[in-house]
Amino acid sequence: MATAPFHTVLIPGLLCSARLYEQLLPPVWSYGSVTVADNRRDSTVTAMAQRLLAAAPDRFALAGLSMGGYVALEVMRLYPDRVTGLALISTSARPDSPEQVASRREQARAVSAGRFDELVDAVYPVLVDAGNITRKDLADFWRTMAHEIGPDAFLTQLAAVMTRPDSRPDLASIRCPTAVVHGTGDQLIAPENAVEIADSVPDAQLTLVPDAGHMIAQEQPSAVAAAVGKLLEAVTL
Repeated sequence: MATAPFHTVLIPGLLCSARLYEQLLPPVWSYGSVTVADNRRDSTVTAMAQRLLAAAPDRFALAGLSMGGYVALEVMRLYPDRVTGLALISTSARPDSPEQVASRREQARAVSAGRFDELVDAVYPVLVDAGNITRKDLADFWRTMAHEIGPDAFLTQLAAVMTRPDSRPDLASIRCPTAVVHGTGDQLIAPENAVEIADSVPDAQLTLVPDAGHMIAQEQPSAVAAAVGKLLEAVTL
């Protein structure tokens, strides 16, 4: 285990509160201090990364899930030497496609029209592995997080993800130990995105987890903790 002082920053995903990491936090905390980045207040991924960097220590490990991965990759573009280890979970290095942008704009219109609760419920089946759709605990967890973020912050986050840059050209320049973790049943971001990242980042360790979708941190928390723990074991300050 790396010697103290050691710090890890966890970045939540779109419409996800700090609760997202409640099962990952104890094993990560065993390595040292942990903070959860605040990505509710900035309408660009770059501004989210800059806020994180301003609050973080000089050197830290970084883990991001989904939108959190977009922010993590932006941190790597801005100040790669500050990051000692990188975990990219359920995420992609690609920018939004025109179809994704159109879908997000429709979501924004729905939220602005007062249909936030309806949207939260409609999105849930896409967030989990097909075999987990009937799990009430996962659906309730998703609703709780969504309401902790709320419609206003969600609209701000939508603006950020729609305009995020293409991070693929920067992947080959990542030099810190990197773990890529993805559910094989992810219906929102296909596993091929994880393979693309792992193939592009030198010596990245790819973990594809069965019976898990986009909510992998809740569907298969032990697998996520094992992959992130292995990364942190490899990190030396």
